[in-house]
Amino acid sequence: MNDIPSSPLAWLHGSDAPEKTSLNIGFMALSDCASLVVAATQGFAQPHGLTLNLKRQSSWAGLRDGLLSGELDAAHCLYGLTYAVHLGIGGVGATPMAVLMGLNHNGQSINLSPALQAQGVGNPEALERHVHQSQAKLTFAQTFPTGTHAMWLYYWLASQGIHPLHDVNSVVVPPAQMLTHLRAGRIDGFCVGEPWSANAVNQGMGFTLATSQSIWPDHPEKVLGTTRAFVEQYPNTARALVSSILAASRFIEESPENRHATAQLLSAENYLDTPPSDIEPRMQGDYADGLGNNWHDAHGLSLHNNGLANFPYLSDAMWFMTQFRRWGLLREDPDYLGVANQVQQLSLYRDAAASIGVECPSAAMRSSQLIDGTVWDGSDPRGYAHGFRLHALAEQPAAQAGR
Repeated sequence: MNDIPSSPLAWLHGSDAPEKTSLNIGFMALSDCASLVVAATQGFAQPHGLTLNLKRQSSWAGLRDGLLSGELDAAHCLYGLTYAVHLGIGGVGATPMAVLMGLNHNGQSINLSPALQAQGVGNPEALERHVHQSQAKLTFAQTFPTGTHAMWLYYWLASQGIHPLHDVNSVVVPPAQMLTHLRAGRIDGFCVGEPWSANAVNQGMGFTLATSQSIWPDHPEKVLGTTRAFVEQYPNTARALVSSILAASRFIEESPENRHATAQLLSAENYLDTPPSDIEPRMQGDYADGLGNNWHDAHGLSLHNNGLANFPYLSDAMWFMTQFRRWGLLREDPDYLGVANQVQQLSLYRDAAASIGVECPSAAMRSSQLIDGTVWDGSDPRGYAHGFRLHALAEQPAAQAGR
């Protein structure tokens, strides 16, 4: 790595000192764990009084269980995993959770198999025709039932007129095992985080049909998650942890050279255990889809973006709850804003950001237009959740049935 600039000795004196100084931090082998790896290994945690012990997990369910048991103090988390645990979705009981910061925007992909490619299914229109004309259902993999990849897959399929719960089968596969399942013919496509989509393309195992940023430019993705009990017991530690990882996020995006060095670091056996050629191009925003198309994506993986990728917007959290409701994971509408205010640690994040000179947006909501033309701004979450043409709700308000 390049030389790390020294950080101020923040929160180390008096009552601001971290209550717990050695932390076990869970992560999955994905490119968007980069800020945690850099913070832990390149000198960003020590100035804030912390030692970060990275613990690679083999599945999102295992990572969740580690957080709930206390084996992990905090983790690289799917947004939807954190909220599912908080809301008690998935059979593990409700546990109050906390989102300390966002770790990234963008950088996930939907890939299809070589078999579909050979049948001429090379674009969304061809996939829609195939799904509705074929006798057998296709099977798509995502990484966790309430996770971001399930939500991107469902949203994208629905935007193409394919009902993700009726027209295709959906199965859960850990990220690093996608290619194995694809090669064995157990799945026809998948939605996953990098580098596993690029890895499949580089091995000639199908192609990238859509990126997640084409669904929602600058969408929320992974977060730094923990339990509310951890934040209440160790508030100074939680703040110091955010400062450390936020500083690492900023460093990675200071130059293409820093991204290059980060990709080299991530390729090691302890982290992603895959060649830098699978990691770096898409980390730099450079895509080859396996169909002969190459482009630089203006909304590629963003780990900082002047803090905009890290700010825990209330509206980002609320969006995932609207999709839980849309697809029947929630049987009733929650208090969308109330729940988001419970989980998103806005005050703690602002304090941590101020300690290292990262600016914060003034508003806790943001407005975005998604692939189907809908605008999400958090102003009417119930109306939004109930307003889609394709859904798994018991009833559909006629006034909004066209969305």
